[in-house]
Amino acid sequence: MAEESSQSTLGRLISLDILRSLGVLSHKILQIAHSGTPKKEFLKRVMELILNSLDCNAMELRLIEHGRLFISEIVNGRNPEFITGTAKFQYNHSGEPIPCRNMDSDLDRICNDVFRGRVDLSLPYYSARGSFYVNDTTKALELSSETCKWAGGRTIIIGSEYKSLAVIPLSVNGSNLGLLLLKSKKRDHFSEPLIEFMEDIVRILSVAILHRRAQVALRERVKELTCLYGIAKSASLPGISLNKILLDTVELMPPGWLYPDLAQARIVLDGREYKTPGFKDSQQKLTAGIVSGGISRGTVEVAYSRHMPELDEGPFLREERDLIDAIAREISIIIERRRVEQERQRLQEQLRHADRLATIGQLAAGVAHELNEPLGSILGFAQLAKKNLEKDDRLSRDVEKIEAASLHAREVIRKLMIFSRQAHQQKAPVNLNEVAKEGLLFLESRCSKAGITLIKELRADLPEITADKNQLNQILVNLVVNAIQAMPDGGTIKIKTDRLDGGVILAVSDTGTGIDQSIQDKIFMPFFTTKDINEGTGLGLAVVHGIVASHGGTIKVDSACEKGTTFEIYLPLKNSRKTTGDGDDNE
Repeated sequence: MAEESSQSTLGRLISLDILRSLGVLSHKILQIAHSGTPKKEFLKRVMELILNSLDCNAMELRLIEHGRLFISEIVNGRNPEFITGTAKFQYNHSGEPIPCRNMDSDLDRICNDVFRGRVDLSLPYYSARGSFYVNDTTKALELSSETCKWAGGRTIIIGSEYKSLAVIPLSVNGSNLGLLLLKSKKRDHFSEPLIEFMEDIVRILSVAILHRRAQVALRERVKELTCLYGIAKSASLPGISLNKILLDTVELMPPGWLYPDLAQARIVLDGREYKTPGFKDSQQKLTAGIVSGGISRGTVEVAYSRHMPELDEGPFLREERDLIDAIAREISIIIERRRVEQERQRLQEQLRHADRLATIGQLAAGVAHELNEPLGSILGFAQLAKKNLEKDDRLSRDVEKIEAASLHAREVIRKLMIFSRQAHQQKAPVNLNEVAKEGLLFLESRCSKAGITLIKELRADLPEITADKNQLNQILVNLVVNAIQAMPDGGTIKIKTDRLDGGVILAVSDTGTGIDQSIQDKIFMPFFTTKDINEGTGLGLAVVHGIVASHGGTIKVDSACEKGTTFEIYLPLKNSRKTTGDGDDNE
């Protein structure tokens, strides 16, 4: 009885010693995991700690992460040798990676069985928790033909410089992480209590690995959110240019990646590059497209300056693919916002022009009425004086100049009244060819003096249209005068009439300097002009556009710099616009 009591007491002391060792070792493992050290340093310290605690000669850790097999080995000695890296991995029948180096070796097949939990607990080589261990690798092992089908019931010899070997699965909450292999050159090194102790340690190690992975994942998410926040903050700064936003973005991107010191970034937008200093193309890169308005505008790229180990997508994490896609989308949104802002500014500018036009129109109408009466008196008295003077008299020529100047002033006032919609349209059947011939009578001599050849291509069977003859004449004169001014060194003006789809065409072409593509959408805006001060008011083409629109027609311009310009006006034979008594046009 005393002997039994003594053995029981010894057993309890051994159990307490094991528990004490387990607690100390567990605490140290979790402390290392929580310290935030890099992965390689974390594994090295943990493996050294376990190896020294168990008095083994070597240890091998096989982890499956990101669908790949990571192998770390440590050999005990005066200076423990630590090797880590990746290896080719095999897949099981379900397509899942398994922690085996070479499925042709019996040891790797045993490792596969342990990892998958396919073990025969009745065999002496397996613990109650499914770990495999042998204490003499030179002896033959008989494996079950039912469980280890690959062995087929045959006798196998593992054979190794290490006489004792243990394979323990790393798993927690049903999640298989890999395997831990312990090796000793001594025979009979592993006992059942030691294996149970190691299984508890490996469970703590599994928790530590998952904890560290969660820490890394959280840290990466924080980096990614910091990157996106920085981009959004830069874009929100008042008055910041798109170039500055893109330059800020390439600087913000590298810290968001797993290896920030090796990451380099580049943005290509509309053929222009924005990149971090020293950027070099690499085969290991992550790319996302920038799309705005359904059009591909460029790319966002992140590359590593040297070769890095494979992860989810090359050396990049799955979350990093989401990050670069998010950055590309953010840039696309910024570009679209800038486009909308520019369009809004353009519309505001048009609105200001329209408001200015309305104000000038009201002023023009009042001024025209105020000037019409005194101008009529000047013109009337000039004509009366002219009748009472000799034709060749010098005074008579001066009076003629007064009359001509008054008529010119009255024409200017008439144009102002048309522009302000105070003059009444007088629509009647009109032949466009007659309008062209009459209008050109006053311009032929001016063209001749300017060294300009005037060509007329008037279709003979042109039908009549319902229009205001004076306003059509004004269209022709304005377009021809613009053409003359566009050819200071001479050239050719062609006037063409034609028939098309229930209407007629008036085309005025020149061989002048042309109109730049960037301003062609502005030429019909009131007060827009490229001429010098005192050479133009910017009203000519605005008046032409207004007259064409009031006749239910359309106007198109085709121009190229240094090649010439063609204005093509289409007027329907009959239009639905009617002129009211106050000069407003209703459709």
